[in-house]
Amino acid sequence: MDIRVIEADLDNAEHCAALVRLIDGYARGPGGQSAPITPEATERMIPGLRRHPARLVLLALADGDYAGAAVCYWLFSTFTAKPFLNVHDLTVTPEHQNKGIGTRLLTEAERHARMAGCAKLTLEVHASNITAQRLYQRFGFGPWSDADLYVAKPLT
Repeated sequence: MDIRVIEADLDNAEHCAALVRLIDGYARGPGGQSAPITPEATERMIPGLRRHPARLVLLALADGDYAGAAVCYWLFSTFTAKPFLNVHDLTVTPEHQNKGIGTRLLTEAERHARMAGCAKLTLEVHASNITAQRLYQRFGFGPWSDADLYVAKPLT
């Protein structure tokens, strides 16, 4: 299988359609929100990403098919006084899972982070998403702790 990871061109209609489809598929699953992206969010996704100055969007192609995506954001660590890269969404289509595509997306995100002099690469994973946790552990994320909590206050 020929796997390539590219930086998405958000002015390319094919890249945008693939990204929306991949994120919607991810959202529908148990690792996402177990529901599709709303029509309103679907409509706002690409314009919002285009306007976001601190984004990095990667697409994985497997034998020419869009098989996965990573949506990442550049942030800044005050503790290290260096930037870091957060992998906000990482998705691989069910038919392409367990073929190294998630690892390839993470490798490319890490390459970008190292080139930018980042202190770290971060992500959040739901406690129930054991498959993703195994990937992240193999990739070197850790240490793992039940004390790390991620909370949100919805504003809409």
